[in-house]
Amino acid sequence: MPPLIAIRDVSKVFTGGAKIVNALERVSFEIHKGDFVSIVGASGCGKSTLLKIISGLLPATSGNVAIDGEPVAGPLENVGMIFQAPVLLKWRPVLGNVLLPVEFAKLDISSYLEKARALLKLVGLEGFEEMYPHQLSGGMQQRVSLCRALVTDPQLLLMDEPFGALDAMTRDELDAELLRIWEEKKKTVLFVTHSISEAIYLSDQVVVFSKRPAVVVKELTIDIPYPRSAKTRFLPQFTEWERQAGIALGLVHQ
Repeated sequence: MPPLIAIRDVSKVFTGGAKIVNALERVSFEIHKGDFVSIVGASGCGKSTLLKIISGLLPATSGNVAIDGEPVAGPLENVGMIFQAPVLLKWRPVLGNVLLPVEFAKLDISSYLEKARALLKLVGLEGFEEMYPHQLSGGMQQRVSLCRALVTDPQLLLMDEPFGALDAMTRDELDAELLRIWEEKKKTVLFVTHSISEAIYLSDQVVVFSKRPAVVVKELTIDIPYPRSAKTRFLPQFTEWERQAGIALGLVHQ
């Protein structure tokens, strides 16, 4: 089966004045429809840069990205993006924030109201529709941003360290919530994190990046069956994948 996303020899060089930054160097891998793929690597290694290239927000210096066989030549429409910060509009209530992509796309808001409310119910925020971001915890705000990314039913979710700023307990809770939604919605997810454990717990494929300029140093196929639970992290194979990723990142000696 051909991949949904084909990343081929993608390199990115940033130039500014006398300074040249090589962010990515000949990065290649594939993502198939319905996969949950994580990119793991140190902060600043080019993970977020690759997400921007895949979404069409940033051009590659060389190489190319194709989605459904079509080269990415500009910003994509059928993509939901979630960032580390929820980026909610503070003057709009929860429901208004969820419906923002519908407004941007100039779609009929009334036809999406039921779906927006259903998504909020799915993430445990039923009854919070008229509350404002400052009235919500950080975890609740990220649940709103997840609903916002899903409301127009995109085929692809790009997630840039969405839970990185949260405490460990809330992060684990949202990881489990994300997997539950992924299994129900069958979206294709590309998830960026610097946590090896999080990447293995969530994914069926983990791509390990080196330090900048990022190259792919390891690809792991995670064949633990879904649904997963807290016990998943204590399986011997889980520990072995952590070790392999740690070796690839230079954090663990062989």
